[in-house]
Amino acid sequence: MDVRFFKNDLESWAIAAAITLGVTLALHFLRRVVLHRLRARSARAGLTADAGANELVASMLRNTYLVIMLAMSAYLGALALDLTDKQRLIVSRVAIAALILQLAIWGDTLLRAWRDRSIGGDGKRASRTIICFLTRLALWVVAFLMVLDNFGFNITALVASLGVGGIAVALAVQNILGDLFASLSIMLDKPFEIGDFIIVGDVLGSVEHIGLKTTRLRGLGGEQVIFANGDLLKSRIHNHKRMETRRVAFVLRVAYGSSEQQLARIPALIREVVGAEPRAVFERAHFFHYGEWSLNFEVVYHFQSPDYVAHMDTQQAILLEIYRRFEREEIRFAHPLSIVRMDGQDGAAQSSFRS
Repeated sequence: MDVRFFKNDLESWAIAAAITLGVTLALHFLRRVVLHRLRARSARAGLTADAGANELVASMLRNTYLVIMLAMSAYLGALALDLTDKQRLIVSRVAIAALILQLAIWGDTLLRAWRDRSIGGDGKRASRTIICFLTRLALWVVAFLMVLDNFGFNITALVASLGVGGIAVALAVQNILGDLFASLSIMLDKPFEIGDFIIVGDVLGSVEHIGLKTTRLRGLGGEQVIFANGDLLKSRIHNHKRMETRRVAFVLRVAYGSSEQQLARIPALIREVVGAEPRAVFERAHFFHYGEWSLNFEVVYHFQSPDYVAHMDTQQAILLEIYRRFEREEIRFAHPLSIVRMDGQDGAAQSSFRS
């Protein structure tokens, strides 16, 4: 008895099934063999670049699914059958959709491996996470549209509608999207990184976390200060962590009545004091102004370290040594002084001093 199914006899169906099953088993066996050899090579390579490449290929093979191999093998098996054009088109479309899905899975695996292999601290890992998320989203959207187009759907109208819907969604969540892209800008441009000490307006603190929407600082008082990424980039940011040298300027006020020799001695004296500090580089010291109650000297030097505590220690040592030198040279510091003149009862002018 000749039994036929979809115009093909049992022998043709058996051949097609055998081809499908054989190709699937062969692909599965080949995948297991390659995985075994990659594991052995990775064990011998240790932590080298070859070991990383082997692990990446192994990860892609582990994400090669049996159902996808079966769908692609079924296309080869269908070649042994006598099918109508419509039936053959359906089989080919299923196989192409399976191939697109597998390629998308491999691409997704590569992107996640690139993200997880990031080096350079939490800041770099966070930037890779954002880029990976956006790239994976684009990858799956493209794969989805390709599958729909493969099955004969008109994706032009769909893309147009998605564009209109995307604009509406973007307008609704523009603040969130602004913070998201500001976060990406922070990660790529790196105006600051985790651990940096920054000043934003009147807020001082160390960067603790850079997220998709917010950046968190630990303030000097121990409190956590949270900025929206978009607002943060609109502000002027002072990054003290990247300061290589610190310019220090201060004014010394000397009392009127000091001798000309004492005034001429002060710049050289200050040069000696500043030069004695190992991390301080003297720039200048000048008598620059006659004040209302003092003779003013401006002192400028550069401290060769971003460490604020070390800077304050050095400045304290310099000021104390200047005080000792002034006492030794009998140079008097000025303090605010005003003179009040009053007419006495006898008409003679009397003067008094008030500080």
